[in-house]
Amino acid sequence: MKKPLILITNDDGYQAAGIQALARAVSAIGDVYIVAPDGARSGAACAITSTQPVSFQKLTSSDGEPIQVFSCTGTPVDCVKLALEQIVPRKPDLLLSGINHGDNASVSVHYSGTMGAVFEGCMKEIPSIGISLYLHRGQRYEDYPVSEDTLDAVASLCHRVIDQGLPQDVCLNINLPTAHVFRGWQVCRQARGRWSAEWASASNPHGLNAFWLTGHFTDLEPDAQDTDFSALRAGYASIVPITIDMTAFEAMNQINELLRAR
Repeated sequence: MKKPLILITNDDGYQAAGIQALARAVSAIGDVYIVAPDGARSGAACAITSTQPVSFQKLTSSDGEPIQVFSCTGTPVDCVKLALEQIVPRKPDLLLSGINHGDNASVSVHYSGTMGAVFEGCMKEIPSIGISLYLHRGQRYEDYPVSEDTLDAVASLCHRVIDQGLPQDVCLNINLPTAHVFRGWQVCRQARGRWSAEWASASNPHGLNAFWLTGHFTDLEPDAQDTDFSALRAGYASIVPITIDMTAFEAMNQINELLRAR
């Protein structure tokens, strides 16, 4: 009987500490293929490369390696598309993206290259999970690595998802707190939030106006007890189920009324 096939990608690059920790954590579950960008692609969301060729390179030394590693010149979504058609020997039983160096809670899910890859896997009918670490500004994954018992909990969840699957068109957005021990899971909704003050001046040798992307995030419902940020603040790992069908079904009657109004 073949072992499950697990495809892992990210938006921090194949060499990032988070993806290496995740691959090791799930390597006992199945055959692991890392197909990830050759450098940082943070903020890539669901972007694809359409104006130039995308290439990949195998970095492991032989087919006998327990974890196969490939670098790709494209975006995280490119990595998934290319892996499925050109690299992995069969359809993966699970797609993982992460562990991202920074959270993807609340509205950040829309900008996230980590989650863009997850959406792509979900659209390809592969059980797909994004995993990110809640770091504060200036903190590095290397200084706040995910604890071993948290990695064990992630691996256990992955094993259950492989066995039982996920609902059709649903993927998972997991955010982990920076904690020394695993406190538990909380299934949550996405917090309402907003980014502001998103640009900082940058020097430009040509005298042009130049800016670095930065920003301040505001949780618009800090007292709510059922959101991803409330779980993270309490030290729990948050799980937000996300559907790739973005239809606002509850608004359809209102829009029909709008069309009938005079």
